[in-house]
Amino acid sequence: MFGSKQKSKDRLQEAIRAALGAPDWLESVTVNDEGRAILIIRADPADAAAGEARRIEAENAAQRVAGIAAVTTVLTAEKSSGPAAPHAPSPLPAGARRVTKGARLSDEALSQGAPPASAGLKPIPGIARILVVASAKGGVGKSTVAVNLAAAMARAGMKVGLLDADIYGPSIPTMLGTVNAEPATSARKKLIPVEAHGMKTLSIGYLSDPDAPMIWRGPIVMSAITQLLNDAEWGTPEDPLDLLIIDTPPGTGDAQLAIAQKVPVTAALIVTTPQEVALADVRRGAAMFAKTHVPVIGIAETMSWFEDPAGNRHYLMGEGGGRRMAEALGLPLLAQIPMLTAIREAGDNGTPAALGKGPATDVFLNLARSVALALDDLITKPPPEIVFED
Repeated sequence: MFGSKQKSKDRLQEAIRAALGAPDWLESVTVNDEGRAILIIRADPADAAAGEARRIEAENAAQRVAGIAAVTTVLTAEKSSGPAAPHAPSPLPAGARRVTKGARLSDEALSQGAPPASAGLKPIPGIARILVVASAKGGVGKSTVAVNLAAAMARAGMKVGLLDADIYGPSIPTMLGTVNAEPATSARKKLIPVEAHGMKTLSIGYLSDPDAPMIWRGPIVMSAITQLLNDAEWGTPEDPLDLLIIDTPPGTGDAQLAIAQKVPVTAALIVTTPQEVALADVRRGAAMFAKTHVPVIGIAETMSWFEDPAGNRHYLMGEGGGRRMAEALGLPLLAQIPMLTAIREAGDNGTPAALGKGPATDVFLNLARSVALALDDLITKPPPEIVFED
């Protein structure tokens, strides 16, 4: 039965290629069990009009193939084959000087590109609140926090959604045990989120080849995130999600700024380790949210310590860094999450630690309680003000 289903999808994929004339700009075609075709199209980032024409041509041709219910297109960027020009300092005109390291844009210049306050954006139907889980540095356990926070809230009876917006490294399908899941399509041509452990989830990992690299520029990344957010049936106005948690990519680049600008974010939670290298990036992340008018409800510190069998704590990543940074920014430290084998094993096995028993479970249940209270406080009092001093 499964073999015949795969043959049917293969036939549809070949039919789409034939309908398009097998152009060299068509990188790949996949068709899921619901008849949704996903086209990866190569485009020149310097010629947006040509890329848009290719997208329209491909979608129209694929839609005409019998058996195709919907079409999703993704544009990837062509890389220039010419040699890169060597970088050398240019001579300065008389009276000029170079900008030194540590210089910053003026507030006037920053305000020109600053997005509007999230409170001014229209809410998304079917979603009551949106929390972004962010880290300005990769590898600090942000996705682990996002998954377990969502699972803990679902366990408490909340209606929770989890959006994996980490386009370049989608790890949530692995942590939820849904690697082979394929979202269905509703009668309204909307994606139906994958149900996992009592929550609704979507990830680019459900739609892409796990071995295919994501060679996407910022606007294309945001286009994919926007589709996963807006073209999905997360809830209804009559029965909305209590909270949608967005696991954002690490850093403070295009994707993070676009989410803050185009998504009605309720608040952000920043994740860090205690080490100084990570804490320097926390300051940048907090500054980004301050500039984009997104309230930060607090900091969650991961890898806080390792406890040996005798009960002795070893601070392998440094001690107290998260607390010092929280105090410096005027934010609460909502959790200190130790290095526990149970957390790692739960993530690898696809069952979040928040759904089990023991110390690993308790730390995430306590974090969920603190986050819920902080979100409620935003209604009755203003968010904490982040102050940066020289």
